[in-house]
Amino acid sequence: MQAEELKDLVVNALENIKAQDISVIDVRERTSVTDFMVIASGNSNRHVKSLADSVVSEAQENGVRASNIEGGGGSDWILVDLGDVVIHVMMPATREFYDLERFWRDAPDLGVAGRE
Repeated sequence: MQAEELKDLVVNALENIKAQDISVIDVRERTSVTDFMVIASGNSNRHVKSLADSVVSEAQENGVRASNIEGGGGSDWILVDLGDVVIHVMMPATREFYDLERFWRDAPDLGVAGRE
């Protein structure tokens, strides 16, 4: 699966479970680690876990395995590494505190949900 298709699959999985403030950042010109960073918020720890689980499940159904998942359970931040797309699902306060978008501010911002 191409990186663009995987990004779209991730965004759809997040939208289906009502993720908040989905942001997609194109980091292809900034790092060789991944192509896209997707950042989304959930409204409770359970919601954050459900969002991450939805992404992993949707990816697996399309033949993509998560190479790493960090956080879980009662966590307020879960990272899902799908290779070409890295997903950060966070509680709003955690997202505001770490402000990952600031680190990538020079990268093209594809807007809400990665749609230009």
